[in-house]
Amino acid sequence: MKSKLAILSLIVLAGITAACSSKPAAGPTNAAGGDAGNKPAQEIKTTDTYPNAQLLADVKWVEEHAKDANVKIIDARSKGYEQGHIPGAVSVNAGLLKDSKNNTIISKEAFTELFQKAGINSDSTVLVYDEGGAGNSATRIFYGLEYYGLKDKVKVLNGGFLAWTNAGKEVSTDTPTVAKGNFTAQPNDKLITTKAQLLSANLAQCTVVDTRSAKEYTGEDLRGNKNGGHVSGAINAEWSEAIDQNPSDGVPKFKSYKDLTALYTKAGITDKEKTVIPYCQTNIRGAHTYFTLRLLGFKDVRPYEGSMAEWANSDDAPLVK
Repeated sequence: MKSKLAILSLIVLAGITAACSSKPAAGPTNAAGGDAGNKPAQEIKTTDTYPNAQLLADVKWVEEHAKDANVKIIDARSKGYEQGHIPGAVSVNAGLLKDSKNNTIISKEAFTELFQKAGINSDSTVLVYDEGGAGNSATRIFYGLEYYGLKDKVKVLNGGFLAWTNAGKEVSTDTPTVAKGNFTAQPNDKLITTKAQLLSANLAQCTVVDTRSAKEYTGEDLRGNKNGGHVSGAINAEWSEAIDQNPSDGVPKFKSYKDLTALYTKAGITDKEKTVIPYCQTNIRGAHTYFTLRLLGFKDVRPYEGSMAEWANSDDAPLVK
């Protein structure tokens, strides 16, 4: 397995290196909110609509399309499915997507089997939801499905299951009978970063985003890792800041395009043409930021799948406190 991973890293190493070195010269990223190569804030157009608004569904969309033959609904919650779920939804625990032994996403064979059992086809439109609030299971599955070939065919329910129940919609306790799908996972090497790639990349030409808490970023909270700190030049932009936790209807949802743009502009994450590499501990929070950046129209987002579970426990991976 390790030899296969090594070969895979060598094959795709040139991709991330080229992506992070072919851009115009710029100064290194920094947590204080500046990247010399990024566009000035005044040049960024802010409207009320996300550039990739189609990636975010609301309750009305789910209600109108739930019975469409090519629409498949995935319940990404780790618990609560048996007690009630959106009618027709199939349960897929987002935790099953991680090969923690090798700090990777599960193999394409395992991923294919998991989602074929969930009834996913190659032409499916997939709607994923989790509990809502500060949930990040739906975005983890969103990332996995995009990485393995369903890019632009996956949507996340804004507000999750909480939005559905808060709207008074029907809840089912029936487990649907699902026909095996024909989806076959095909990894997209332009949607992922490996440790080897991160070590060799010209980080001054990338925007590296640490999506963890401030204490994890500084190394105060080791999170069980051998070493603490962050990747050199990484900007700290905690994933949960993308969510409005105090909405008028009591259902936390993604902040508006205007507010998200302001948030990332303040952090220094503005150049939508640059390669952006989000990471966290295991690429669950990083995958949430992957979704947020996709929603905002960033063109080249490649999460570091191994994240700190790999980097902070490797003697050859430098950290800054």
